[in-house]
Amino acid sequence: MNQPIKSLKEAPLVEPSQIPKPRPRRRLVLTFILVLLIVAGVVWWTRHEGAPQQAGAGRNAAPMSIVPATVGKGDIGINLNALGTVTSLATVTIRTQISGYLMKIDFTEGQEVKKGDLLAEIDPRPYEATLAQMKGQLTRDEALLKGAQVDLARYQGLAAQNAVPHQTLDTQIALVAQDQGTVEADRGMVRSAEVNLQYCLILSPLDGRVGLRQVDQGNYVTPGDTSGLTVITQLQPISVLFTVPEDNLQAISKRLQEGAVLPTTAYDRGGANKIADGSLQTFDSQIDPTTGTIKLRAQFPNESKALYPNQFVNVRLLLDTHKGVTTMPTAGVQRGVPGTFVYLVNADSTVSVRPVKLGVTDGDNVEVSSGLAPGDRIVVDGADKLRDGAKINIRTEAGTGTPPPPGPVKSGGKKQRSDSGQKQ
Repeated sequence: MNQPIKSLKEAPLVEPSQIPKPRPRRRLVLTFILVLLIVAGVVWWTRHEGAPQQAGAGRNAAPMSIVPATVGKGDIGINLNALGTVTSLATVTIRTQISGYLMKIDFTEGQEVKKGDLLAEIDPRPYEATLAQMKGQLTRDEALLKGAQVDLARYQGLAAQNAVPHQTLDTQIALVAQDQGTVEADRGMVRSAEVNLQYCLILSPLDGRVGLRQVDQGNYVTPGDTSGLTVITQLQPISVLFTVPEDNLQAISKRLQEGAVLPTTAYDRGGANKIADGSLQTFDSQIDPTTGTIKLRAQFPNESKALYPNQFVNVRLLLDTHKGVTTMPTAGVQRGVPGTFVYLVNADSTVSVRPVKLGVTDGDNVEVSSGLAPGDRIVVDGADKLRDGAKINIRTEAGTGTPPPPGPVKSGGKKQRSDSGQKQ
């Protein structure tokens, strides 16, 4: 039998004090503080306990092996580097000076020719006929002049005896003068015909190299042909045009006015291989306002014919030379917090930071104004791994462990894209 449902009043009541309360967050805060303390302790221990061990480890590390370079004394050049274009001193398009059929071509494409060499021949027959005609006309007119002169002499004798009118004498004088003018004109026509006949033989106007043939044998050529027969380009000597900043113009002009010969060297496009040696000849009459540069021309004998028109080259102009200065390899220069410095190799096989002041550089070597003396040894390779006071193992290139003897550092170099001539 089912029990009757009790009323709500009969259900037990729960006191508010018996309701569960949420757990306090104090434990989470304490845990967070504890973690912070642990991290701080680890950091403190690392700095105060670990650092000595690391320092000790650095002191116990194997010394770095290096090959020191010796600071020397010698000459170093002030160079200006630029990009240049090879240009011929003379380029001539060979054109005919008369009209006619091209009977023969006497050159080979690419041939080296001398001034006066025969290049081509124009059909001379029309000009030979013209010359013969002009000579015949001259002979006829000379005969007429001679007859008029004889008549004039006769009339002058008769006029002295009043045997002929003076008007007849005057007429004969005018006729002689007219015949003289005709003869002079004929002589000019003969000379013109002779010149035209000479033009049938086309000669080279200069020494140089013949280009490609622009017309074939048998064609009718005229002076108005724009392409001409061929082009001859002078290769010896040859020039190189290049530009330098206008700031260098005063120094260049001064050296040229002093009569100095400024050596100029041409290198290949990569700047590593020397092509030819020459000298600066002159510079342009005005500065390019758009670029702030001045154009220079250097001349090269080009005996090996290694320079060719329109070839791009690297140019090095030796502006001046500092003689008897202290020099060192450019690779040994370091820059950092102390400024410009080198790692000096000490007698106890340690290195020390030595601040230096530098002068001009020629690419491989640099002038040392102060800070080093000839005979000092410096680090060139591996300097980025060294610190002041670091121990090193001095060796030679062969790895014998014997340091190289002191000696002068050679000045000069082949690197072409360096900022030569600029102070460090």
